[in-house]
Amino acid sequence: MDSIKAEIAAVAARSVVEDGLDFSAAKLLAAQQLGLSSRHGLPDHDTMEQAVQDYIAIFCAESQAQELLILRGIALDWMERLARFQPHVGGAVWRGTATRHSDIYLQLFCEDSKIAEITLIDMDVRFQASQVSGLHGDRVDALSVQVWCADFKSYLGLHLLVNDLDGIRGALQSDVHGRRWRGDAKALRALMENGRHAAK
Repeated sequence: MDSIKAEIAAVAARSVVEDGLDFSAAKLLAAQQLGLSSRHGLPDHDTMEQAVQDYIAIFCAESQAQELLILRGIALDWMERLARFQPHVGGAVWRGTATRHSDIYLQLFCEDSKIAEITLIDMDVRFQASQVSGLHGDRVDALSVQVWCADFKSYLGLHLLVNDLDGIRGALQSDVHGRRWRGDAKALRALMENGRHAAK
């Protein structure tokens, strides 16, 4: 592997774990901090994920395990509350690299994103609406909620990405190593009960 990309990944991993940055923002910041141009080429997702796992193993293995369990518990609670939308959890919470600084990402599936918005309103949940890139690269509505976490004594970001019903076909895609990018409530519950960090 390119030594410069490895160095960028190592520096970026700290920002991911300690500051909650996503991989893209962390890589750009790391390149800037190292005085490098992003045109040189940035590390890919697998390299970043490995760097994050290495950082966690060295600096916060004990605390991260408990923080991950708490975040997964919050994600599962919201998945059960929003079960009608067939929610799937993704990101660091699913992949096992989340810390107290990580946001929670749930993919929802319904005929009309307004139905999800109305559901949150009926639940008396305040949210901020925006648009982000969806499962297939198209723009989808994102409903962002600030959730109080008593364990961390702070608010967490919960992002509900609202996809069309037929988008669920791509929800369980796997990476090049055969690991799924996201899972439903049953799969997440199994991870928690088995005490496994990484998703299979």
